[in-house]
Amino acid sequence: MNQNSFVLKGTVCFSEDSNTIFISENAFLVCENGLSSGVFSVLPEEYRGLPIHDVGNRLIIPGLVDLHLHAPQYCYRGTGMDLELLEWLNTITFPQEAKYADLDYAGKAYSIFVDDLKKSATTRASIFATLHVEATELLMDLLEKSGLKTMVGKVNMDRNGSPALQEQSADASAADTMRWLQDIQGRYQNTRPILTPRFTPSCSDELMKQLSLIQKEYHLPVQSHLSENFSEIAWVKELCPQSRFYGDAYDMFGLFGGEGCPTIMAHCVHSSEEEITLMKKRGVYIAHCPQSNTDIASGIAPVRRYLDEGLHIGLGSDIAGGFSLSIFRAMADAIQVSKLRWRLLDDSLKPITLEEAFYMATLGGGSFFGKVGSFEKGYEFDAIVLDDENIRHPQPLTTRERLERLVYLSDERNITEKYVSGNRIL
Repeated sequence: MNQNSFVLKGTVCFSEDSNTIFISENAFLVCENGLSSGVFSVLPEEYRGLPIHDVGNRLIIPGLVDLHLHAPQYCYRGTGMDLELLEWLNTITFPQEAKYADLDYAGKAYSIFVDDLKKSATTRASIFATLHVEATELLMDLLEKSGLKTMVGKVNMDRNGSPALQEQSADASAADTMRWLQDIQGRYQNTRPILTPRFTPSCSDELMKQLSLIQKEYHLPVQSHLSENFSEIAWVKELCPQSRFYGDAYDMFGLFGGEGCPTIMAHCVHSSEEEITLMKKRGVYIAHCPQSNTDIASGIAPVRRYLDEGLHIGLGSDIAGGFSLSIFRAMADAIQVSKLRWRLLDDSLKPITLEEAFYMATLGGGSFFGKVGSFEKGYEFDAIVLDDENIRHPQPLTTRERLERLVYLSDERNITEKYVSGNRIL
């Protein structure tokens, strides 16, 4: 029998859709060859030969998905949180990321990041590295060994960086990207490349043209930033006067979703009507990063609208604009900031619910990786087992109440087991 074929017995929770959490207590969750075969109140005869692991009253939920974070920024999370985006990038981020030219430093910093990510509730993540090829490959090596399923991007930036953190030209940036892709070809099972123009202000038109050609040749997904901050949006308009709006500065080069180019855009705090329409048309995934948007004073994204209009949306920790790796914390923050937007900015957009936040953290973001984020039959078996006994309460709670308290009150001590594609990694 395949070692990643087994049955977990416990209290199972997963999103059926953005408004509904399926809950089954004392249920049997079947994993066959790394895929879910479904949840059953009585174990069907055909699965009774599989080993059964009973976790008692613990909760079993899909692994959480982080659609946006910066691995090299993990070492200085919680720093400069009184600054706005562009000042924060120039005074803290760029000088720190330049250190990853030193592979010894990169090894120490990335080892800490990967170790902590593995201990978290995250099973899938889309990750920015730096512009350094060797350090990016080192990060991918470490992530591969962790058992996590990730996408990692060598960052591209040929303008508006710093003397120590900027590629010499569009040609040099494209050449390094090609070298990176050739180096890693066939090297990994769990770790995949994702094309990563840092954001429009960092990438010249010539570089974007070359990245477009690379994207088409290698059929890569894309990740970047979009409409995070008012000063950033105004800067994009100056740099790209031919673009109709920020998203169009990517779309002109075929790097904004659509057929053959799955794309994540982080933030989308101040997206215009035209931009929202195009995101929906192209199937762009929005990575909502509520903690970061608060910390660097960007604002509050209209997540209620994105959900109601059926746009793809998941959550991101956005380390180190955000200071916590926890996607549970991102869920709690998403609910809280939606209340502030509703109360202070637009009372037509109701706050998001626990069900919606849980959906974004699992199935909403997970679908970028394929059939991920659910325990429906045929989905990849990513799961975490949660023990909430240390979160004491004087009376019995419903499973939904237990799940909500874990969102707000849990930490890595509550995670007792973690599975990725059926492989136990914790």
